[in-house]
Amino acid sequence: MTVTEQPTEQPTGPETTTAAEPTAAAEPAAAEPAPRRPRRVLWAVARWTAAVVVCGGVGAGAAMGITALDRNDVPGLATESDGRWEYPELRLPALPVDRPRPFTDGNEGEIHYADLRELLLPAPAGATPDPKLKGGFVPTDAYLSLYAKESRGELKQHLADSTLRHIAARGWTTPDGTRTSIHLLRFSSVAYAEAFKDVSLQADAADGPKALPDGVEGVVMENFADDVDVADTSLYAYAEKKPYGPERVRWAYIQAGDTLALITQARKGEALVVPFQQTVTLQNQLLG
Repeated sequence: MTVTEQPTEQPTGPETTTAAEPTAAAEPAAAEPAPRRPRRVLWAVARWTAAVVVCGGVGAGAAMGITALDRNDVPGLATESDGRWEYPELRLPALPVDRPRPFTDGNEGEIHYADLRELLLPAPAGATPDPKLKGGFVPTDAYLSLYAKESRGELKQHLADSTLRHIAARGWTTPDGTRTSIHLLRFSSVAYAEAFKDVSLQADAADGPKALPDGVEGVVMENFADDVDVADTSLYAYAEKKPYGPERVRWAYIQAGDTLALITQARKGEALVVPFQQTVTLQNQLLG
């Protein structure tokens, strides 16, 4: 955007007036003195004027003070939090030269050309990063450790057969004790990503996925997945079925082209619904 300088207006000074030269014949008439107001009237006017100025100044000061405050600092205007976390502003990562986004013309393979690590959702404000999941690439075993031991061997073989490219992961813990992990698995093609989701994990099975997180014995489907409208992606969300142990687990799969995401949240007592839905939705948008 070009900033065009406005032409500077030349200051115009007061008009020069030429006083008429007095002539001897034109004697100015003596002006009659104006009647003087009584002192009592002038004092009353001055007193009321001062009162108006003071009141106006107080009112203006109060208005400026309120507009300068945050909404939550003003009694009666505070808005109660609905449980959502405060995430930083999200931006899609840069692409290599002449490479398209996954679901645009010219990318029939639905490939994510951006750095997979840049597609990970950042941690929200106040969260403590997981020292083992810092947003970089992780080995396959780190991903498999999320599942029950009896499922790991078969899943590991399926991943080897599917020519998995790499896995990026990030994790954090929020002050309320919720532990979150996000793993992005990028495959060599959309077909391999879909096969792992549908055959190995059975993410879309009517009675729940085949491979469950470690310690989870029963599953119920989350009903918000249909409300997350991100074109060209598939979302499956679950919650641990009661009764469960000291903490409850929620998890979700997102399949977007050649990439499959696993988002998990666990919290002592109950994994909260609102931040889980928020986290899943935002990660879905980054992949779509």
